[in-house]
Amino acid sequence: MRMSRDRPLSATSDRLEFVALPAIPLVKPGDDLVDLVLDGLAAAGRSLRQGDVLVIAQKIVSKAEDRYVDLRRINPSSRARELAALCCKDARLVELILSESTEVLRCRPGVLVVVHRFGVVLANAGIDHSNVEPASGAERVLLLPKDPDDTCRCLHEALRLRAGVDAGVVINDSAGRAWRNGTVGIALGAAGLPSLLDQRTRCDLFGRPLKASQQAIADELAAAASLLQGQADEGMPVVLIRGFSAPGTSAPAASLIRPQAEDLFR
Repeated sequence: MRMSRDRPLSATSDRLEFVALPAIPLVKPGDDLVDLVLDGLAAAGRSLRQGDVLVIAQKIVSKAEDRYVDLRRINPSSRARELAALCCKDARLVELILSESTEVLRCRPGVLVVVHRFGVVLANAGIDHSNVEPASGAERVLLLPKDPDDTCRCLHEALRLRAGVDAGVVINDSAGRAWRNGTVGIALGAAGLPSLLDQRTRCDLFGRPLKASQQAIADELAAAASLLQGQADEGMPVVLIRGFSAPGTSAPAASLIRPQAEDLFR
């Protein structure tokens, strides 16, 4: 997929190239994601270049980190049972959601919206069954990665050492949005790029200073890559983005989380 724009704002090129890497196998606990990415690049006839960005689906990161949980081992609390009755969910799943969260924001039939322990507002704390391989005698679900920003930092450094280039890394996942139907890709973790680009020092086309513009770079890259990754059985969890270069200092995806004092939805 290629995207062009007549007036590049934050990129040094007027063209972006998105390539979903083929031949990424099903990931197992303990797998080396850098090996899988470099093999995927080779299968696509590509090598990593300075300034490239790799967007990696959360699910394969969680699998590599063995974030599986067997619901049969969960003993739900009274709080979990109470919420499960309200939102019509398995109380064991609700207990896991609570253990991964710091606050419950909404509870409706079919919906439990929480603040995840690393600050992102998500339905069900990002825990689900989709694309989770069945295991004999188990009822497995998959949690989000332990620390997506830290994982991105480790991947960024490992790629620099093994491929000899600085490449941005984003871990993305799909999430809903207030007042909008459907999900879009968002960045759970990032390294090697400015996740949030402050445009307030710039002017518009007519010289008026921008007073509130901040560009969510990591989220925009995550959303674009998710168009190729898909949500079902596509099997394309890694996307190479080429031609993008944003000014500014590398900052984690945590910088995208709005402080609660400025949050208009809580």
